[in-house]
Amino acid sequence: MCDHVLVQAQSLTTLNLWKKHLGKVPESVWEEVQLERLILADNDLSEISDALGRLRMLRMLDLGHNELTRLPETIGDLEGLTDFLYLHDNRLSDLPASLGKLKKLKYLNISENAFTVFPECVTRMTGLAELRFSDNQISSLPESMVRVSSLRELHARNNRLITLPRIIGRMSELRQIDLRGNPLTHLPEEIAALPRLEKLDLRWVETIELPGWITDLERRGCLVYQ
Repeated sequence: MCDHVLVQAQSLTTLNLWKKHLGKVPESVWEEVQLERLILADNDLSEISDALGRLRMLRMLDLGHNELTRLPETIGDLEGLTDFLYLHDNRLSDLPASLGKLKKLKYLNISENAFTVFPECVTRMTGLAELRFSDNQISSLPESMVRVSSLRELHARNNRLITLPRIIGRMSELRQIDLRGNPLTHLPEEIAALPRLEKLDLRWVETIELPGWITDLERRGCLVYQ
C-alpha cells in the first residue's frame, strides 16, 4: 500500500484502513506512534507484526473480520488501550498471556473465533465493562472470572455452556447476561442475587427447565427473555 494512501486515511491520531484489501499491514503503520485509534478490520490479515507494541498511545484497536490465528505477545505492551479491542471474526483459538496486562480496557470482543477454552488472560483484564465471546465453542467459565468485578455486560451467545460458575453472584455490577443458544442444564441461584441485573437472555435454550427464582428476577424489573 502506497504511503500517500496512508496519508489520505489518517487524521492526526486516527488511522482508518478498513477494508483496504491489504493482505499485510504496511511497515509504515508501525511508525505512527502517535496513533490513538487504529482500524485494520476486514483486510484478509493472517498475521500482525510484533511491532504493534510500539503504538503505546493506542486507545482503540480494531482487528476484526480478518484471518488471524495468533496475536503477538507485544499486544500486552499497549497498556494505554482503554476504549475498544475488536478481535471478532478471526480464527483465534488462544490469546497471548500478555493480554492480561490491559487492565484499563473497557470493551473486548472475541466473538466468532475458534475458542474451546475460555482464555484465562481475560480474567486479569480487571477494567472490562463489556465482554463479548459469542459464537465460539466454550463449554465453561473459570471461577477467576470474579476478578473482572467491573463487568456490566456478558455476551456469551451460541457457545457450549452448560451452566455458569456460582461465583457469578459476586459480580455485582452485571446488568446484562446473554446466554442465547447455549445447551444450559442448570443456572446458579446466585444470579438472582445480582443487584443491578436488568436483562437475562435465555432465548433458543431448549435444554433447561427454568428455576422458580426467575420469577423473582422479573418481579423486581429484570427482563428475562426465553
